[in-house]
Amino acid sequence: MTKAFVVGHPIRHSRSPMIHGHWLAGHGLEGAYEKLDVAPADFPTFVRSFAAQGYAGGNVTIPHKEAAYLAVDRRTPRAEKMKAVNTLWVEDGLVWGDNTDVLGFMAHLDDTLGIGWEQAVDTALVLGAGGAARAVVAGLQDRPIRRILVANRTLTKAEELVRDLDPEGAVLAALPWEEVGGAVAATDLIVNTTSLGMAGQPPLALDLSAARPTAAVADIVYVPLETPLLAAATARGLRTVDGLGMLLHQAAPGFARWFGVTPQVTAELRALVEADLRSKA
Repeated sequence: MTKAFVVGHPIRHSRSPMIHGHWLAGHGLEGAYEKLDVAPADFPTFVRSFAAQGYAGGNVTIPHKEAAYLAVDRRTPRAEKMKAVNTLWVEDGLVWGDNTDVLGFMAHLDDTLGIGWEQAVDTALVLGAGGAARAVVAGLQDRPIRRILVANRTLTKAEELVRDLDPEGAVLAALPWEEVGGAVAATDLIVNTTSLGMAGQPPLALDLSAARPTAAVADIVYVPLETPLLAAATARGLRTVDGLGMLLHQAAPGFARWFGVTPQVTAELRALVEADLRSKA
C-alpha cells in the first residue's frame, strides 16, 4: 500500500488528507495520506528518513517549505526559482523537491476568470513578499502581463523578491506599502498573499473604491472562504478569486506522482472541503 503525508507544525488545520482521501476513494486506490506534526528542529532528519518509514513522499506546509528546499538532494526548476519546496518524493535513491503552488494558483485563476483572462490585465498588484508571493509572481510572469507590482510592509523583502525573480526589472517592481492605495486605480488584478484577513488575523485594510470596474481581486487565504477583502470586492461588483482553489489544484501533481493517477479538481471535491470549512467557522 502506497503511503504519503502532509508535514507541518502545527498540522491539525490541514485539509490535505480530506482532498487526497477523496481522490483515493474515487479512483479505488489502496493508499493512505497522513498528517504528520514535525517540529522545525526535527524536520531535516525527517526529510532524510521518510522513505525508510514507508512513505512514497508528501506535501510540506508551514513552516517547513524553505527548510525543505535546503534539505532535499535535487530540486525542480520551479522549486529553484521559488527557493521553497512543497512536494517531496524519492527517485533513484535521492529526495526530490518541487513547488506546485505556482501551478495551483494559476490553474485556479484560469478556472475562475476563464482562459485568456490575462489579455485584459496590463498591471497586477501582489501584496506580500513571502513564499506564497513568490509562487504567485512566478505564475503571473508566465503570462503576457506588462507590469507586476510587489508591495510589502518591509520594502526590502519586496525588493529582494524582485531581484531574485526579475534581475533586469523588466516586469517586476517593488512598491512601498504606503503607496498601495494609490496603485489600486491603475491595477487590473490584485492578489493578497499575506495572512491579513485570515481567521484570527486583522483584515487587510485596502480601499477598493477607486478600483477599475473590470478589475479582479484574488486572496490566497481560504479560512474564511470569503475574506474581508473579497467581501469588499464583491460589494464593488468586482470579480473575485478565493483561496480554496489554489489549495485544491496544488495538490494534484503530488497525488499523481505518489499514486500514479492524475486526479481532477471537481465541483464535488470543492463542495466537500467547503462544507468542512463552513462547519468549523
